[in-house]
Amino acid sequence: MSILPIKVPAEQEGTRSQVLRWLKKVGEAVRENEPVVELETDKVTVEVAAPAAGVLREILKQEREELEPGEVLGRIEAGAVPAATGQAPVSPPSMASVGRRDVSAETPTVKAGGSRAAELSPAVRRLLKEQGLESSAVQGTGQGGRITVQDVLRHASTQTSAPISTTGRLVPHTPIRARVAEHMVQSLLHTAPHVTSIFEADMSAVIAHRASHREDFERRGASLTFTVYFLAAAVKAIRAVPESNSRWTDTALEVFDQVDIGVATALEAGGLVVPVLRNVEGRDLFDIAQGLHDLVTRARDNKLTPADMRGGTFTISNHGVSGSLIATPIVIHQPQSAILGIGKLEKRPVVIEEGGVERIVARSKCYVTLTIDHRVMDGLQANRFLQTFVGTLESWPG
Repeated sequence: MSILPIKVPAEQEGTRSQVLRWLKKVGEAVRENEPVVELETDKVTVEVAAPAAGVLREILKQEREELEPGEVLGRIEAGAVPAATGQAPVSPPSMASVGRRDVSAETPTVKAGGSRAAELSPAVRRLLKEQGLESSAVQGTGQGGRITVQDVLRHASTQTSAPISTTGRLVPHTPIRARVAEHMVQSLLHTAPHVTSIFEADMSAVIAHRASHREDFERRGASLTFTVYFLAAAVKAIRAVPESNSRWTDTALEVFDQVDIGVATALEAGGLVVPVLRNVEGRDLFDIAQGLHDLVTRARDNKLTPADMRGGTFTISNHGVSGSLIATPIVIHQPQSAILGIGKLEKRPVVIEEGGVERIVARSKCYVTLTIDHRVMDGLQANRFLQTFVGTLESWPG
């Protein structure tokens, strides 16, 4: 029999991940390729399977601990069977524990105040630092008295004075919300100076085209949504302003020829994911519709993979589907250089001139915004992008 490691998949390189939950306990039998632990990474849940049949002997990473690609999560004894007694077998010592005192054996219930820095997860250490707290001040409720993220949040909340007349409840952050928040703060406050330009688009030509082709697209297995047109028009605008499809580095601007567009997608259970449609520049309208339909369907069925979320060069946020007219700035998805926002489509009064006579008519319009990294582009380039984008929509052939 041999001891085999359970590792964080190497394909997650470049992403941050955390342990979401263990599906097996130490001492339980596992089958080969059976999921034993779930990881939360890039807003999707990833299952890590057992490398062989045997018994789970050791869990090295606890819930909410942050991980690196290739890191060992736990160990399996291949070919072993669970102990016949009702007691779980004793886990063999990990490599990290060789030559070190077994603190849990000496003190079955380790008080939080006595926890050493090495016993705190990276997430807990960071949160303690952010809150200005010492670990000795926090009562741990985790296994063996270990301090958890919830323990730190609970303690921090008791230190905050609130108005006497105000009552409330604590809603712990989910791993997704915590990482999205950190990513947004990093992008807006510590990485890219954001600037937003706003144009208005008349969607009459697109609406007419969609009415003529929607049923045909559906018969062929694709939904002809307005977002399909936005993706196609974005390619034209990117070609006019290549810097919008780029990544800033300290020494140069990396401009991409391939256009891989992330599409922000709201989930019914809450939260937001940004799957990426690749090679949009090489697709016709039906191919874009088909690819987008597949991504959105899998996103809402929770079937996206980490690969579906990586490598975008540009992003579109169609926030108008929930009623928003304008959102600014929409935070740039690093390390991209721009993000396009689409507001609510509604009929608005417009003054037109026909035969020298001015009159007011109703037109279906929406506001479109481009938020840029001001290190990469200036307002003139942002306006050129939006002029091309709006012009493409307004002159869409029938």
